[in-house]
Amino acid sequence: MDNLRKNEGLQALGQDKPIITNYAPEVLETFQNQHPENDYWVRFNCPEFTTLCPITGQPDFAEIRICYIPGERMVESKSLKLYLFSFRNHGDFHEDCVNTIMKDLIQLMDPKYIEVIGLFTPRGGISIYPFANYGKPGTKYEKIAEERLFNHEQR
Repeated sequence: MDNLRKNEGLQALGQDKPIITNYAPEVLETFQNQHPENDYWVRFNCPEFTTLCPITGQPDFAEIRICYIPGERMVESKSLKLYLFSFRNHGDFHEDCVNTIMKDLIQLMDPKYIEVIGLFTPRGGISIYPFANYGKPGTKYEKIAEERLFNHEQR
């Protein structure tokens, strides 16, 4: 493990951790952003996201895309993977999953800007692609969030 990360108390990185299959935001971890003065994007593509339909109990599959401009803290990727796995037996609608992921990450790391997109596979012949975003209130990022929300086109 990187010496900069050793002293940050990360529990998941470099360790064998059991896969948690019920919603577990407590597995999320952060580390110090080494460049908080810079605005830059961090993007995670999670193409194997699964959750359960809260009505039928049937599995739903999606690619979750998380893009953010970090502030002082950044999410550690292995803990993010474990967190996303924790939705496996969790029953929630697509829109709820995307908003829950975004809100958990905002609470965890207080980013300057974040957006979460769920590209869910078709169910009954219809695909659902929820998009949620947030920009830190009172900053230029709040305006960016508004612009991206109202000019957003799913791809």
